[in-house]
Amino acid sequence: MPDTARNRPPVDPELAELLAAMPGRPPLSAESLPLIRPYATSPVEPLLEARDVVRRELAIPADDGAQIPITVIAPADSAADAPCVVWLHGGGMVMGDRFSQIDIPLEWVDRLGVVLVSVDYRLAPEATGTTPVEDAYAALVWVSEHADELGISAQRVHVAGTSAGGGVAAGAVLLARDRGAPHVAALILICPMLDHRNSTVSAEQFAGPGVWSRESNEFAWSALLGGIDDISVHASPALAADLSGLPPTYVDVGSAEVFRDECVSFASRIWSAGGDAELHVWAGGFHGFDALFPASALGVEARITRTRWLRRRIEG
Repeated sequence: MPDTARNRPPVDPELAELLAAMPGRPPLSAESLPLIRPYATSPVEPLLEARDVVRRELAIPADDGAQIPITVIAPADSAADAPCVVWLHGGGMVMGDRFSQIDIPLEWVDRLGVVLVSVDYRLAPEATGTTPVEDAYAALVWVSEHADELGISAQRVHVAGTSAGGGVAAGAVLLARDRGAPHVAALILICPMLDHRNSTVSAEQFAGPGVWSRESNEFAWSALLGGIDDISVHASPALAADLSGLPPTYVDVGSAEVFRDECVSFASRIWSAGGDAELHVWAGGFHGFDALFPASALGVEARITRTRWLRRRIEG
C-alpha cells in the first residue's frame, strides 16, 4: 500500500520558492493560538487609501443579543440597486477578523462595483457549534432587510468566503435555503473548510508541517465542535445529505492541500443534486496560495478566473 502521507501532489515551483522564504510559525494549539491570533489580520486602511470608496462601521444584532461588527465598503459612485457581496474571512474558525483577506473582495468592489459587507462572526473556542454560521446568517438577513439603505438589490446579494469563512458561507447559505429566506444570488467558496471529519485522502496527505495541516485542522474543528455529539450540517456542511436548492456555486481549491477532496466532493454532490457548480482545482496550489501570494502566476490566474465567474453572475 502506498504511504499516503508521503505521496503528496507537488507544489507549484514558484509558490514553493515563495513559501520557503516565509518565516516559520508554531503548530496551532491551545497554547500557540493566543500568539498566532495577532498575525491573522492586518489593517484595512492601507488598502483603502488609493480607493474612492465609502466605508461604514456598524454592529448588528445576533439572535442571542450579541453585537456582530460589520464593515460596509461601497464605491463612492455606487448606483442604486448595486450588487452586494457578504464576505466571511478565513482563520480556521479560531482566528482572523473581518479585515482578514479582504483584499480579495476589494478587487470586486474595484472591478465589478459591488457593495462589500464583511462580517466579524464569533470565533472558537469562545464560540462553539453553529454560532459562527448563525452570525453570518444574521448578517445576511440584515443585509437583505436593509437593501435600500445600503443601495443594493436584495436579489443581487452574493455570499463569499475563504477557508473557514468558506465553510461558514456554505453553512449560512444552507440555512437560508432551509429557512426559505433570504435570497442568495450566488455562492463563492475559496478553499473552504467543509468537513469536520478530517478523514479524506488529501487530509492524510497533508499531515505534518504546512500552511494548514491535518493537525491544525483537527485542532480547529475540536475548538468549534469538541464535546458536541449531534453535529449540525450547517456547522459542517459536508454532512448535508441534500445539496439541492443552492444558488450557483463556485468552488476553488489547490491540489496540494488538506481541503482538496472535500471541496471536490461538495461540488460533485451539487451536480448530483441537479445544481449549478463550477469547480477549479489549481494544480500545485497549497492552502490559501492566492491570499498569501496574489502576485504569483497561479495566484493571478485564480483571482482573475474567480472574478470573471462572479462578473457573469452579476451581469447575466
